[in-house]
Amino acid sequence: MESKIKQPLSVSQGDLLLVVDVQNDFLPGGALGVKQGNEIIGPVNRAVQTFIKNRLPVVYSRDWHPPDHSSFQEYGGTWPPHCVRDTKGAAFAAEMMMPEVPLIFSKGIHAETEQYSAFDALDADGKPLRQMLGELGIKRVFVGGLATDYCVLNSVIDLLKAGYAVFVLTDACRAVNVAPGDGERSLEKMIAEGAQLMTTEDF
Repeated sequence: MESKIKQPLSVSQGDLLLVVDVQNDFLPGGALGVKQGNEIIGPVNRAVQTFIKNRLPVVYSRDWHPPDHSSFQEYGGTWPPHCVRDTKGAAFAAEMMMPEVPLIFSKGIHAETEQYSAFDALDADGKPLRQMLGELGIKRVFVGGLATDYCVLNSVIDLLKAGYAVFVLTDACRAVNVAPGDGERSLEKMIAEGAQLMTTEDF
């Protein structure tokens, strides 16, 4: 696996940090806990600090499901109930750094729609993330969060298809690995589509 940046990278105008689904239900002990998912909190906070210090936008996506969401096993889906809106499991990790007024985009809000990618997630006013990216003149998106092989993967692929340069923060991601190696294969797919890999220490 290659496509890693070769030298430290500076962030600047036109850059945005996307933090994907760092929610209680995806952390160890949660309804759909990702093994070692809690280990990304430090790197995520490091990235958030970098962007806030440089007055650059940080966006947080979240699963925000109704109780009868179609992705839940009870309703024919793949997963146990998770991130049901307004529950403790759907809340962001308490240790994660967030601005006083964070930019939050919710996905999976309709019972009949599965939605892994944050690209069309909606803010409180119903504006999709893809629209906000255009309005802010974003060119490069740095992505971390949970999980590498589902919501991170699909968000990265959609961003690449839309023409953005995408950097995946590998120390700020962890995979579900339903099948062994899913996380590595997902990173390889992202690279094949044009993403670059880095860590939060490369800033």
